[in-house]
Amino acid sequence: MHIADGILPAKVCIGGYAIAGLATWYSLRQINRQKNPQQGIPKASLLTAAFFVASGISIPIPPASVHFVLNGLLGTILGYYAFPAILIGLFFQAQMFGHGGLTTLGVNATMMGIPAILAYHIFQLRYLFREQKPVITSIFAFLSGAIGLGLALMIFFILVISNLPAELDNMTERSALYGLMLSHIPLIMTEGIFTAMLVIFLQRVKPELIKGKVAKRMPLKDEI
Repeated sequence: MHIADGILPAKVCIGGYAIAGLATWYSLRQINRQKNPQQGIPKASLLTAAFFVASGISIPIPPASVHFVLNGLLGTILGYYAFPAILIGLFFQAQMFGHGGLTTLGVNATMMGIPAILAYHIFQLRYLFREQKPVITSIFAFLSGAIGLGLALMIFFILVISNLPAELDNMTERSALYGLMLSHIPLIMTEGIFTAMLVIFLQRVKPELIKGKVAKRMPLKDEI
């Protein structure tokens, strides 16, 4: 689901770099506000490697072939570390595998990184519930993993279909894009389920890895 060089016009690529730069700055600013910013680096490094390798795992789902993205998973577990982690992973994917490109690096980082940050905030909504039951945690983990990929797929579709080169057969290309979108629906569900399973496992063996900022909750009547 990477956008390759030559697909998008220069102004879109420049805009992608501008948004990616702002998102990176904001993410690093949020990270530096943490009590110990360096504490999350090993976890971020491990999941950056997982994100890097995931693009090489192809899954044949007719009428196309898809690969894991895991941006929702990174957002769920890493929080604001997810955007720089995805940016680094995409750079090495472009350099070593030819997935994506350098001119579209900013667009690809924005397309996958911003939904990852949104996935983190979706997962934090679990704190609105008084008790952190596994079923509630798993539901929000599933939603964050699935929505992270689903939103990235939507951005990909809008960008590509609105910037198809004039020399291409639009009907053929649109049909291929529709087929690619349909092929990603099972992957969205798979990544949501995988995110939920991993989060539940971590909650049992290493709960500090998925702890986030507890949302403020309105006091109940019996608490006033």
